[in-house]
Amino acid sequence: MFNLLKTAVLMAAITALFMTIGRLIGGHQGMVFALVLALGMNFFSYWFSDKLVLRMYNAQEVDAQSAPQFYRMIQELAQRAELPMPRVYLIEENAPNAFATGRNPAHAAVAATTGILRVLSERELRGVMAHELAHVKHRDILISTISATMAGAISMLANFAMIFGGRDDEGRPVNPIVSILVMILAPLAASLIQMAISRAREFEADRGGAEISGDPQALASALQKIHRVAQGVPLETTERHPETAQMMIMNPLSGRGIAGLFSTHPSTEERVERLLDMARAGAARA
Repeated sequence: MFNLLKTAVLMAAITALFMTIGRLIGGHQGMVFALVLALGMNFFSYWFSDKLVLRMYNAQEVDAQSAPQFYRMIQELAQRAELPMPRVYLIEENAPNAFATGRNPAHAAVAATTGILRVLSERELRGVMAHELAHVKHRDILISTISATMAGAISMLANFAMIFGGRDDEGRPVNPIVSILVMILAPLAASLIQMAISRAREFEADRGGAEISGDPQALASALQKIHRVAQGVPLETTERHPETAQMMIMNPLSGRGIAGLFSTHPSTEERVERLLDMARAGAARA
């Protein structure tokens, strides 16, 4: 319940930011227009964002005939998690990564790059896909796709304000310095909100994935391997659409230093340490 309340507050913050930019662009009318647009985008995201993201990554649906080993793995993990069988997709990309999307467990999809299938052992891949199914079980996937859509729209509106300038309620032009600040700060604020939504959910999905697979060490090993390999293999689609980075099991963007402070994912080291603590606790109980 607390997570739902926290998510609702954070999504309200994104909508408020959307309205603030709308007010800058067109005064009161701009704010109303931005609110209507935000509601429309939330409606669109609820019904269609999964299809949009999958198309964006050129994901191809597979089944028991076209990818038997991978499909059966998802099938077995979904049964262990007591979830309906999700749609299964592969993305032709060398970068190792995976994500889940959809509006609820009954309409969910999981996707993995061909790179992750080549890099990980079967045991490690089970841990990764169990992590994605944990997102489905925790109903994180709708919030992730909606916040990604809204963050992208905020960046677009901020650029619009910079190009065309803003107006106050009387129709007078806003100071251009204000427009520049909005262009810089609005996407940053949207990223901070996304970060707040995503980081805690990644820890929970790691824990849930370890429970579904029954193998926290495998997921820890997978995260270490993905982190190491992904350093030199960019995921081009995410570079073009950075708002989707939060959906991945590992942030594929190459930001370091200060940029790393605004990552939507916790550090790999902390995630691995928590998973190894789970493994040690399980061994102690046994």
